[in-house]
Amino acid sequence: MILFGGDPHGNFMPIIRAVETYSPQAVILLGDLDLERSLEQELAGILDKTEVWFIPGNHDGDCDRWYDHLFQSGLSDRNLHGRVVEIDGKRVAGLGGVFREKIWRPPAAPKFRTHQDLLPTCTRKDRWRGGIPRKHQVSIFWEHYKTLWNKRADILVSHEAPSCHRYGFKALDELAQSLGVKTVFHGHHHEQYSTTICSGSIGVHGVGKGGVSDEKGNVLIAGKPDEKQRSNWYRT
Repeated sequence: MILFGGDPHGNFMPIIRAVETYSPQAVILLGDLDLERSLEQELAGILDKTEVWFIPGNHDGDCDRWYDHLFQSGLSDRNLHGRVVEIDGKRVAGLGGVFREKIWRPPAAPKFRTHQDLLPTCTRKDRWRGGIPRKHQVSIFWEHYKTLWNKRADILVSHEAPSCHRYGFKALDELAQSLGVKTVFHGHHHEQYSTTICSGSIGVHGVGKGGVSDEKGNVLIAGKPDEKQRSNWYRT
């Protein structure tokens, strides 16, 4: 069994509680971890009970410590972004980060396809550790998306949402179809819901802030809703 954890934003008690209650083979965190200490320290109590995987969210690039506590942690090799990994017998594809107008915001064409394309346009002041700005380390570039295209997977995990969400992207529907997945799980919007895309052939589950869902989208721990949330907004 795989469990999916919605954006923790620094609160890891729901995913820890879910692991202790349900004993899953693996958990996948859907971004915006906002780590004040390294990921392996934060989840030390469950590392002998389950596999921990993640994709980054936009807030994981907000400051140096959050970035380093994730990408330089002892679990940095569990980053699913831009690859397909077999987890508990299922092939899971990951696409972390967010689309940004500066880089690529579908359906518009990409402005910069790779990090290398962006770097020469960055001033010395804008560069971070000699590379592109930190926030764009968690932006979606065309190269990340294209890397997954036509690979095979059962599940797609993303920080951004497909087109069924009012702020979602059809480009993610198309990626899910190219992968042949049956299910998509996403975070970012802090909204818990289940619906379908692609004429009902692919299930989509949004996982709420701090929420936990199982592979069928059943809510094991309800996420904490934002005040701005509205019900029944999604498109079927």
